Amino acid sequence: MKAESVIIPEKLKILSGSALKCIALFTMIVDHVGLHLLRNSGIVLLHTGLGTLTLFTLMRKVGRLAFPIYCFLLVEGFLHTRDRKKYGLNLLAFALISEIPWDLEHNGNLQYPVQNVFFTLFLGYAGLCCIEELRDKPWEQLISLVAVALAAMNLNADYGLGGFAFILVMYLLREEKILQAVVGTCIESGGWAAGLAFIPINLYNGKRGFIKGKVMKYAFYAAYPVHILIIYLIRKKTVGF
Repeated sequence: MKAESVIIPEKLKILSGSALKCIALFTMIVDHVGLHLLRNSGIVLLHTGLGTLTLFTLMRKVGRLAFPIYCFLLVEGFLHTRDRKKYGLNLLAFALISEIPWDLEHNGNLQYPVQNVFFTLFLGYAGLCCIEELRDKPWEQLISLVAVALAAMNLNADYGLGGFAFILVMYLLREEKILQAVVGTCIESGGWAAGLAFIPINLYNGKRGFIKGKVMKYAFYAAYPVHILIIYLIRKKTVGF
């Protein structure tokens, strides 16, 4: 019996790739709004003897689901795309496009030292290409993976080396769902909150869903830099930055 059938029966796999994209986008926006607009709000949702839950903390925990889901979708895209070169170039293009609003959102200028998550996804994708294309050349494969990992470190991309490793884990353990969830949760910086992302991931039914065609495809790519720019403009207008 395959591991995926152990976790979720087929009849309960109700989420398409499009549904996962919407969940990832929503949780990412919640995370960024919390981080950049509500950090100092002080809004308390729950107070018990165990501690205090603020709106900011809740939104940040919700946001931990986004990155694992995006990584899962990246692996699915890598496995099913008809043109891997074009897929990679799209990731790189939006990494470059997103960098200006990303820097502005975080620092109010263009000197923020950490690069946006599209760079992490691009480098992870490059790592997957190294694994596949150099499968019969293990030494070249290893050297290439180390080179890409070093690039992730030196570029200081969001989620860093851990994010790169997480993408490789999602690919290498794609047939071992229980192990994938355990290892992924252990290495992902979001901890137990990030581990919750494996619930919707394992509800995936393998179907594309309602997001079809180039317009919708690129709209979801563009949602990343656009929402970041909007948050920056709101922050600049309300608090000066």
